[in-house]
Amino acid sequence: MTDALPDVPAERRPRHIAIIMDGNGRWAERRGLPRIEGHRRGVASVRRTVEEAARLHIEQLTLYCLSSENWKRPPHELEFLMHLLEQYMIEERKTIMDENIRVAVIGRRDGLPEATLREIDKTIELSATNTGTRLCLAINYGGRAELLDAVKRIAAKVRDGKLDPAALSEQTIADYLYTAGMPEPDLLIRTAGEMRISNFLLWQISYAEIWVTEHCWPEFSDADLRAAIRDFARRDRRFGGLNA
Repeated sequence: MTDALPDVPAERRPRHIAIIMDGNGRWAERRGLPRIEGHRRGVASVRRTVEEAARLHIEQLTLYCLSSENWKRPPHELEFLMHLLEQYMIEERKTIMDENIRVAVIGRRDGLPEATLREIDKTIELSATNTGTRLCLAINYGGRAELLDAVKRIAAKVRDGKLDPAALSEQTIADYLYTAGMPEPDLLIRTAGEMRISNFLLWQISYAEIWVTEHCWPEFSDADLRAAIRDFARRDRRFGGLNA
């Protein structure tokens, strides 16, 4: 297969790309369409982006699908989002297996419909031994909630005498996050021109490079993803220090 990024050597590419998929509703409203049509078109962008990430051998792609704050949206929109998620898990299984993609989900399960959870769990189980790109979906996810859940688990271990407070480290916290065992994002992409983090991977993106596009998520293309990777490859990542 021809490499779509021959000008970017593998060692300059991000291991882990995280994306805040924003602008589905705005994309639809600008075209006089219902907001749910924007979400429907957004699924096509998910499909394209996942397949392109797999072709580029990106180790992990994390997509912000549903935040814990999104429950404030109208019930009919939330119901449609759950339907789309369930449908995606069913319809994309063949592609996921053919492309050797491993699926993971982070976030709280509370409030998600049983039927949706059942299809998510089935896809995770079927793809568990795949060795290609890990597709991590953040569903009912909030960065503060993740940190709170980690603190509670750590506190319980300390209370039970299974963890010494003096031995706590940054790695300890990382080990109790939803993303335990995953690499931290190298590149954070946000669509629709928004310049916010929106409670996404607050701990994990400490040193991530940020790339923002004015394109709404339904417009996000393979070319946008490659442009973000090229821009990332040109950046000088010092992690607080100085390069020689």
